[in-house]
Amino acid sequence: MSASNSHIITDNVRPGPDGVLQEIADYVHDFKTDSPVAIETARLCFLDTLGCGLEALKYDNCARLIGPVVPGTIVPYGTKVPGTSYQLDPIRAAFAIGTIIRWLDYNDCWLAAEWGHPSDNLGGILAVADWLSRTHRGSGTSIISFAKQFKVKDVLEYMIKAHEIQGNLAIKNSFNAVGLDHVVLVKVATTAVVSKMIGLSRDQTVDAISQAWVDGQSLRTYRHAPNTGSRKSWAAGDACSRAVNLALMVQNGEAGLPSVLTAKTWGFYDVLFEGKPFKFQRPYGTYVMENILFKISYPAEFHAQTAVEAAMALHNKLRDIGKSAKDIVSVAIRTQEAGNRIINKIGPLYNYADRDHCIQYMIAVPLLYGRLTADDYSDAAAADPAIDELRAKMTCTEDESFTVSYHDPNKRFIGNAVKVTLTDGKELEEIVHYPIGHRERREEGIPVLLEKFERHVRGRFPDEQQVQSILQKSDMSIGEVDVDEYVDLYVKNY
Repeated sequence: MSASNSHIITDNVRPGPDGVLQEIADYVHDFKTDSPVAIETARLCFLDTLGCGLEALKYDNCARLIGPVVPGTIVPYGTKVPGTSYQLDPIRAAFAIGTIIRWLDYNDCWLAAEWGHPSDNLGGILAVADWLSRTHRGSGTSIISFAKQFKVKDVLEYMIKAHEIQGNLAIKNSFNAVGLDHVVLVKVATTAVVSKMIGLSRDQTVDAISQAWVDGQSLRTYRHAPNTGSRKSWAAGDACSRAVNLALMVQNGEAGLPSVLTAKTWGFYDVLFEGKPFKFQRPYGTYVMENILFKISYPAEFHAQTAVEAAMALHNKLRDIGKSAKDIVSVAIRTQEAGNRIINKIGPLYNYADRDHCIQYMIAVPLLYGRLTADDYSDAAAADPAIDELRAKMTCTEDESFTVSYHDPNKRFIGNAVKVTLTDGKELEEIVHYPIGHRERREEGIPVLLEKFERHVRGRFPDEQQVQSILQKSDMSIGEVDVDEYVDLYVKNY
């Protein structure tokens, strides 16, 4: 061998699996959830997530993406996609459910070193649970040996675990800092729990998780200027579908990559994470589900939720003193570092995705009109010149105290302050630390969250009997309902 290529000789002794992979697999296989708070929060999360998916189907740009690859295809024992008449294979169904869940940026949120939406994982979890339940009911195990009947309580258990995996990895590890999108964590978490659902052993689960880490990861550029686009709305669906596919490949004998994270030169840490190993704040348990943030009132990027609440309060204050947004000279926004980096956006906004990730836009609409709905991000709504005129009067800066409280595990503030200065020199300011979806405001938020769910159900199903069937089955006893029977309630016949 020549001296020129002698440096490529490597030790081919295969190591044991990386510790991160093993810890996730052990958690998925061995941890027993006994937290009533986590279980009840998971029920609320399950309902809210399905409701967000139903609402998204009102928008053609979403609805046209989620059918079968070959039009007209129906899989006899496949997954039924809630709110539609589609019955798809579990991989395509995971994409469809994951996409409708995320489309409006209205489902739950987790904010830490990394951001994300843990309920995105329901796309893969529900797709697999419904598919295996229908297969078991229709053919026993004659078609698929690992088919079984799932109840909704099983789905809630897997949601808790997927939330925990995604959220725990996010607490200390910033994937956005190296340009990667947070859906890598959806892929990893969904792969882990789906592996258990389809009957993989603990070691096979390790293999499947390794495949998720080595899989090509999404660049975050589709969430940021100047490339913000609708891919951000189906990225989680894509992650769910890839996760289900990878787990099934391991089911069919595909091996894992034991040092996928730590391998020198070629591993995830060296290639994509600046050579740094992951850090962890706490062991896996139920912390994330217990502390999840619900988007209750507004379909808006979560770092702006308290800003929108503040803007709504200011709209009412202006009205009370006989003023309006037309009397505003300037608007000063103080936000957290993450919000300042993600959604502080000046200049033209080109599409829906651009607008729902612009803090100035999300403040302007409620200041002007006392509302913020999904329709307010449409091209027709954005054509209103008053919105951009008000945006032009805004400045946005980081408030370091908000940033510190944002990362404090005992606070988890998502603080924003909005101050308006009027033509007469009067100043009005609103500061909101905890959004209504925060655990600190759970008692206040739950009734509003359930109203949101019912509104979304009624918006999709005009038949009152169908609406009542869904609402009655969604009460505290929902856990004992068979998954496929529950999903059948959501079929929409065209």
